[in-house]
Amino acid sequence: MHNVVISGTGLYTPANSISNEELVQSFNAYVAQFNADNAEAIASGEIEALTESSAAFIEKASGIKSRFVMDKEGILDPQRMAPRLPERSNDEWSVLCQMAIGAAEQALQRAGKTAADIDGVIVACSNLQRAYPAIAIEVQEALGIQGFGFDMNVACSSATFGIQTAANSVQLGQARAILMVNPEVCTGHLNFRDRDSHFIFGDAATAVIIERADLATSKYQFDIVSTKLLTKFSNNIRNNFGFLNRAAEEGIGAKDKLFVQEGRKVFKEVCPMVAELIAGHLQENQLNVSDVKRFWLHQANLSMNHLIVKKLLGRDATEQEAPVILDTYANTSSAGSVIAFHKNQDDLVAGSLAVLSSFGAGYSIGSVLLRKR
Repeated sequence: MHNVVISGTGLYTPANSISNEELVQSFNAYVAQFNADNAEAIASGEIEALTESSAAFIEKASGIKSRFVMDKEGILDPQRMAPRLPERSNDEWSVLCQMAIGAAEQALQRAGKTAADIDGVIVACSNLQRAYPAIAIEVQEALGIQGFGFDMNVACSSATFGIQTAANSVQLGQARAILMVNPEVCTGHLNFRDRDSHFIFGDAATAVIIERADLATSKYQFDIVSTKLLTKFSNNIRNNFGFLNRAAEEGIGAKDKLFVQEGRKVFKEVCPMVAELIAGHLQENQLNVSDVKRFWLHQANLSMNHLIVKKLLGRDATEQEAPVILDTYANTSSAGSVIAFHKNQDDLVAGSLAVLSSFGAGYSIGSVLLRKR
């Protein structure tokens, strides 16, 4: 059995950003046109008029101020309100592969590794671009990595589930090092015509190198002390898009083929589950919550993160204890907690205990206890 470390992280950030103000301008233009086009039906009570949004509402509801996206023009077009990402030929690297490579190259550099040092690739994300061949095998080919690759999807918890899967493989000697990547084009499944959710997501990709401790040489190492996973079925976050839709024509184009959630139920049910899992995980490892120097939490909603850490610490956390990237990246699904980790780790001193945690649809929750080397 080998000791396992995270030795490098990487981040791919799209070039385009959309502010709340820009998003609201597009949404309100759509609302005005919809209400005008359906004025008679609205007046007769057949159709309910749509309500405009505001930047202040978005920030208060979520803590989000802007988000990075793979395509800005299509999203802000009131006639389209969806990213425009042209289909690529089978001979071109896919969009997810392109994003994954950007994050992976940075992670490899920080880890001081090359493709020759990696024995496996895991692509763990919420929305895979296709059923097969696996995006992971495509990334493996693009980077020139020998060994194996496979995809996995545990929604917003995919990164922590991916870390445990990779760590197990390395610990058992099945691989010297594994590249785990989380390419997320979340705007592709977002309904930009839904006032309650059109602002939630952004796009990004993250990467993590998990390797044997005795082979690690980078200055960015964290011991993987322990991992813990939990799932509990819930329909409160759901996306019904899939290949079987073509076998049920009546559902094609329906709203449930995009992201849908019961936000208040998710908040009420998930927050205590996450706090309980992290507290129990620390206790199982004879560690105190007060010893944790940093919490890198899933970046879905600012109030959720504040409540979870407050339940754990018994007080409000400082920005240093629970860093936030949600304000500029929005919810990037599985990439969110890793972005927070990537951007807020270098100041920790050796021996610092930290928690990386993600949670989301499923329900699914992952907790990774890390210690700075």
